[in-house]
Amino acid sequence: MKIGIAGAGLLGRLLAWRLSREQHAVSVFDASPSPEPRYDGHGAAAFSAAGMLSPTAELDHTEPAIGELGWRSIVLWRQVAERLGEPGLVAQRGSLLLAHRADAGAAQRVLARLARAPDARKPQPLDASRLAELEPALHGAAHAWLLPGEAQLDPLLMLRALHAGAEHTQWHWSTPVASVERNALRLADGRTLRFDLAFDVRGTGARPQVDVRGVRGETVWLHAPGHRLSRPARLLHPRHRVYLVPRAGEIVFVGATEIESEDRSEVSLQSAVELMAAAHSVMPALAEARIVRLDRNLRPALPDHLPRVEVEPGLVRINGLFRHGWLVAPALVEDALARIGERAPMEVSP
Repeated sequence: MKIGIAGAGLLGRLLAWRLSREQHAVSVFDASPSPEPRYDGHGAAAFSAAGMLSPTAELDHTEPAIGELGWRSIVLWRQVAERLGEPGLVAQRGSLLLAHRADAGAAQRVLARLARAPDARKPQPLDASRLAELEPALHGAAHAWLLPGEAQLDPLLMLRALHAGAEHTQWHWSTPVASVERNALRLADGRTLRFDLAFDVRGTGARPQVDVRGVRGETVWLHAPGHRLSRPARLLHPRHRVYLVPRAGEIVFVGATEIESEDRSEVSLQSAVELMAAAHSVMPALAEARIVRLDRNLRPALPDHLPRVEVEPGLVRINGLFRHGWLVAPALVEDALARIGERAPMEVSP
């Protein structure tokens, strides 16, 4: 088929890679000037994400159905990485939940919500010696739990790999799409391009055709040589669920903020101070870390905070990934393609 995709973020690149493997003629259109990240608040939100694949932890915020999509997606992400020839892009070592003594009550309320996870995936309490064995860089938390089976990936490396792996795809940069309709993409310059199938995966750029809004998130990139953190860790903070994620290049990625605002300006002082202070409270080695980047972006959210897949003849819309983009994207793509009758070569195995 001749396929047009509006949006070259996470979903756009995953679809392009997936469909080009089936020998379809794929064209992708995006307002960004290049496939590389911008970090100015206006590029693809996927570049600004932590890349945590945390189905159990997300039960604190959302429905069990998201968790099930997440467990499917972890298997699919590992298959994607293998077929890209880079299995190391996905690490599955579990993640940690941490709490200071004063926040023990809040931790128990979170754990009660996480109890909806299957038995093999429920949080496992860790004593101080076991925590030190798993993550010697972490000190200061009075309580800790392991969330088994959870995983992570590096968004920047995966997005680059998907772009490079989508062979024969035609990428059209600096080409914003004004609207997507059945079998057609209408470009901002007035042109209308016809396709056998059109995908709208523009996130917040899909307005007004989709009732999506942006929810601001802010993050800090810290360069911490020899930090020794090997898996994501969440700290139950009075204001935020602060997370620390190890990245390539001796980077520790810190984030948590979720602000009902479409402000794309620079990171606020309050957010930066709170995030870094919370991270330092459980990882003292960060005292000598250097601030590499303060980033912000808008997560695309629908009114119910759940993703939506709409399929009709000649048109597929996927939007509303909110805070779950990397967690659910592969499963959503497979479900959408199954609904239009496209063969699915990536079978999910136990």
